[in-house]
Amino acid sequence: MGYQSIPYDKRVKENIRNYSFSNLYHMETVKEYLKNLARAVGISILLTDRHGEKEILIGDGFVGFRPDVVNEPGRKVRVQNRTIGHLYVKETEECRESGLAMALVDSTVRLLENLGEETYIRHENSIYLEELEAILNERRRQIIQNETDDALTGVFNKMYFESRMEVIDRSEVIPVAVLNVNINDWKYANDHFGDEESDRLIKTVADILKREAKSDFIIGRIDGDAFGVLIPMATEGETRDYMRRIQEECDSYEDPHLAPSVAVGMVFKTNIEEKLEERMSDAEYEMFNNKFEVKNAPGYQERLRK
Repeated sequence: MGYQSIPYDKRVKENIRNYSFSNLYHMETVKEYLKNLARAVGISILLTDRHGEKEILIGDGFVGFRPDVVNEPGRKVRVQNRTIGHLYVKETEECRESGLAMALVDSTVRLLENLGEETYIRHENSIYLEELEAILNERRRQIIQNETDDALTGVFNKMYFESRMEVIDRSEVIPVAVLNVNINDWKYANDHFGDEESDRLIKTVADILKREAKSDFIIGRIDGDAFGVLIPMATEGETRDYMRRIQEECDSYEDPHLAPSVAVGMVFKTNIEEKLEERMSDAEYEMFNNKFEVKNAPGYQERLRK
């Protein structure tokens, strides 16, 4: 669960239960420290995790000992008010100053707790900052995407598509293939199956347009059920092949409700004085001619109403 869905204070308070001793400490360093402490004051030390499993054993005073962390928890090591370990101590024959030994053990527990707290907060803060950065990056990406992309289909929205036409006009690139692609009988799907299915029809056609396009094709949704496609430096053969593929992909699409079909109009901008906006209007005219052919072709109406 990320920081975007849970308050930071609550996350810090609760997440400590996911940490073990080895997550918070360099265990070899802790072992070396406890070994020196045990040798200096004459004690045996057993350090367990929160469940009583052995982490570090110093000396032979705990041979055969089974920790009972519920009834005999020893000295609890706590971080964020949660027990992360238990420290058991037994004096040996070499222990000459019992009071000093236990005072040092208590200080050791406090030292471990302070170090564990610092490590834990530092680690959680690091995760917090990483997640915040990821959220901010995603929001930036969404903002940029929303400025350029159509929310339903993922192709360029009308405003951005028109800005790309202006850029191509200014760059004086020719030839440019200009396609107007219109979904046939979108209203039929909307009337019979509602907004959800008619939106799915639009998205289905957009996916076909994207799938069959090359990386330099510029595709935009220029009206509710209409798309524009620009192909800079295109040949007529390449353009007609693209038109054929998208119409065949639509015709072969199998679905319980949808029978996608598109009419396509194609023109070329071959003069740098021409404007792509004007050529798109010409492509729309050609699209209506193609629509008449498609909708009156044998089998079209049967497939639509099947």
